[in-house]
Amino acid sequence: MTVCVEEQNEALLKKDYHENCPGCKVEKLKESRRGLPIRELVSIWIVVLCNSLPITSLFPFLYFMVRDFHIAEREEDIGYYAGYVGCSLMFGRALTSVLWGIVADRYGRKPVIIMGTIAVVIFNTLFGLSVTFWMAIAMRFLLGSLNGLYGPIKAYATELFREEYQALGVSTVSTAWGIGLIIGPALGGYLAQPAEKFPSIFSKESVFGRFPYFLPCLTISFLALVVCVASCWLPETLHMHHANSELDESREDVESTPLESGVKCKMQKVEGRAPKRSLIRNWPLISAIIAYCIFSLHDMAYSEIFSLWAVSPRRLGGLSYTTEDVGTVLSISGAGLLVFQTCLYPYMDRLLGPILVARICGVLSIPLLSSYPFIAMLTGLSLSIVLNCASVAKNVLSLSVFTSLFLLQNKAVDQDQRGAANGIAMTAMSLFKAAGPAGGGAIFSWAQKRQDAAFLPGDQMVFFILNVVEAIGVLMTFKPFLVERRD
Repeated sequence: MTVCVEEQNEALLKKDYHENCPGCKVEKLKESRRGLPIRELVSIWIVVLCNSLPITSLFPFLYFMVRDFHIAEREEDIGYYAGYVGCSLMFGRALTSVLWGIVADRYGRKPVIIMGTIAVVIFNTLFGLSVTFWMAIAMRFLLGSLNGLYGPIKAYATELFREEYQALGVSTVSTAWGIGLIIGPALGGYLAQPAEKFPSIFSKESVFGRFPYFLPCLTISFLALVVCVASCWLPETLHMHHANSELDESREDVESTPLESGVKCKMQKVEGRAPKRSLIRNWPLISAIIAYCIFSLHDMAYSEIFSLWAVSPRRLGGLSYTTEDVGTVLSISGAGLLVFQTCLYPYMDRLLGPILVARICGVLSIPLLSSYPFIAMLTGLSLSIVLNCASVAKNVLSLSVFTSLFLLQNKAVDQDQRGAANGIAMTAMSLFKAAGPAGGGAIFSWAQKRQDAAFLPGDQMVFFILNVVEAIGVLMTFKPFLVERRD
């Protein structure tokens, strides 16, 4: 009799793969494959990279683009208007992220990935052709609204890899995203205003002369078009079968099977699928999202402020850099990020855990940011060396925080809720990231008007406010604010 119960239990616990289910096909492949999934890592890396490039690619030339719109009455007001252009993409994303998460949970991750990449092709190209302030805002808003890829791609990365490689998969997403946020401005810096930089190749009468910010946008859109076509061959990871009814029927048969003694086998009924947990009441998820939002606010404000600070004149506390100079600094930062996140972060995660990594990196960012106003006092080679080192360190620390919080978010929910959970995270994060450029641009413009203030004059006030936000984020990594799910 005991053997009967054990055999029936084993039959219930055995994995049941469905032939026409794409998610089951991926699971079977994961079971049979033991080595490092290089091809999948590269695929995710490229998809995320091309979708992150447009987010910050405008920052090096945004100051000049707003100036050319002739909407700012004074030079000190350019940062104020630049903030609105910078935040419009994130505001659009905030309105639709939950919807895209639900679509990903119902119809699959792959359609959302392809649709988001198509949005980059269309609206990033049109942004480069903007001739008015309001056209620029509208194109960025539509790009954010129709690109809901970032939440589902994080769920996709955890579902595509075996458990021992999931940290590397999520690290790949955040690395590609972070590098895109660095290389994007580098491309924007190098390729903007080509008729002025490369007059022998681009004439002022050409389309690139009449639209000086079109070339970086067109380059990114062309890459997105190639990736969009290649994404058609990505595997789908969402399970699209209804196994519950079959399993429940078999369980009912087991429960009512009579034994020779006339006594029925008594088994505890095992449900085919546990009831879904409420995402709002899931504190490990919500706590990770809250911390993630605070750091996102800081990071987006920093990205905009850094570029505005670098290209603004020295008399206003800036570095008087060209867009090409900014591109060089950010290219070096991107190379440093690639090495750190692919080689060192997975070991840090195993050694310290995601919460401790986020906490340490947040704390180290505060003294680093405090040094920026003093870096502006340097000149020549010393300025170049110190600024590049500070930029690499700051971006490595920020990306390590985000990678850790990504891991905590995905661990906090089951597979069938990851799309919706990441949609909620993207909505909240996008609201904070929308506030980042708008607030950062306004604070930057205000700080440039108080160069002679007694308390924290000029840009010292800007970086002090950034540090306050960072300190709040660090505080949110301690209990009871941040909790890791324990199964």
